[in-house]
Amino acid sequence: MYEKIFEQFGFSKNESILYEVLLKEGELSVGDLAKKSEVHRRSVYDSLDRLIEKGVVFEIYNQKENHYQAVDPHKFREFVQEKEDMLDRVMPSLQKLYKAVPHKDDVFVYRGPEGWKNYMHDMLETGEPAYFIGAKGLWLDERVKHFFPQFSKSFKKQGLKFYHLFDHEVKEQCPEILPFVGKDYKFLPPEYSSLGAIDIFGDHVNILSNGKIGGFGEDFSFTVIVNKDIADSFRKWFHLMWDLCPEEKPKKKKSTASGRV
Repeated sequence: MYEKIFEQFGFSKNESILYEVLLKEGELSVGDLAKKSEVHRRSVYDSLDRLIEKGVVFEIYNQKENHYQAVDPHKFREFVQEKEDMLDRVMPSLQKLYKAVPHKDDVFVYRGPEGWKNYMHDMLETGEPAYFIGAKGLWLDERVKHFFPQFSKSFKKQGLKFYHLFDHEVKEQCPEILPFVGKDYKFLPPEYSSLGAIDIFGDHVNILSNGKIGGFGEDFSFTVIVNKDIADSFRKWFHLMWDLCPEEKPKKKKSTASGRV
């Protein structure tokens, strides 16, 4: 059940299986562990040695046969903290290396959920207002929406402004995105809906493909252009479209019959 999570911490498949069995069953001998995990006994020995080295399993010495038990899962928080501390120590040097190389006229492609996270980090890094053409509520895609709360906190902390020109269908098919984007949004006319979208922030222009209302298609990618002149041009075109699109009128509240429930 948690195999994929453990593998994110560098566990092999067998190590993940054995650790999860020990969490469920408690103290076990090698023989019992092999039966319950369906991992070959010889592989169990090798995997247990590595789990002990990682500090997530400990050995209990008995006269007849040694047993093994899982360490409290909070150990994984230590792993995360150690990596964060290590990254904090080297980050200034890494940033120095990155910024030493010009990135003013780049064109590259981000793919999938990890590419989406890179795109959001770029938006935070520029710290400038963001403009969205053909927006579709893509932030609610099941593959990326669990990242959004942490980014949303950072956006609010930096006071970033968003301006959205949504595809017309969002109004009816994905209205739940609207509370997340603030008050500055409009809807494109129905005949201008498309599968693409363009996001502009700082010197970045992101061209999104394979989009649909409320999420992405099976495979999705962003073509990223880093060029101030191009970004400025797209911003001008955005403002033209913004001015041509009508303001959204607030919905009227339904009146109730003269004081009667």
